[in-house]
Amino acid sequence: KEWLSKGHGEYREIPSERDFFQEVKESKNVVCHFYRDTTFRCQIMDKHLTVLAKKHIETKFLKLNAEKSPFLCERLRIKVIPTLALVKDGKTQDYVVGFTDLGNTDDFTTETLEWRLGCADIINYR
Repeated sequence: KEWLSKGHGEYREIPSERDFFQEVKESKNVVCHFYRDTTFRCQIMDKHLTVLAKKHIETKFLKLNAEKSPFLCERLRIKVIPTLALVKDGKTQDYVVGFTDLGNTDDFTTETLEWRLGCADIINYR
């Protein structure tokens, strides 16, 4: 219940960089997708993250428009879109950059992404 009250269990967009800091402060595990509207691969990532957000309520799943977040993108050194920032206890621990870790293909499975997030210990994966 506590997780759900903090926005876990759904994949949602946060409006600004300022919101990012508040969101990561209140949850132990956060996956944040830095995306751009015009990038097709971001829509592919959205589809998988929507599924995983419902399955792994122990982790908060967010998305943030990279074009509206220049400060954060620079600070986190985000140069490739899509990039997932994997945040644990308020600190960025790992990144999934593009689809390189996911088989370098547009038709990777949700399970492949789930496995990758499990490797980073950001979700409970067995």
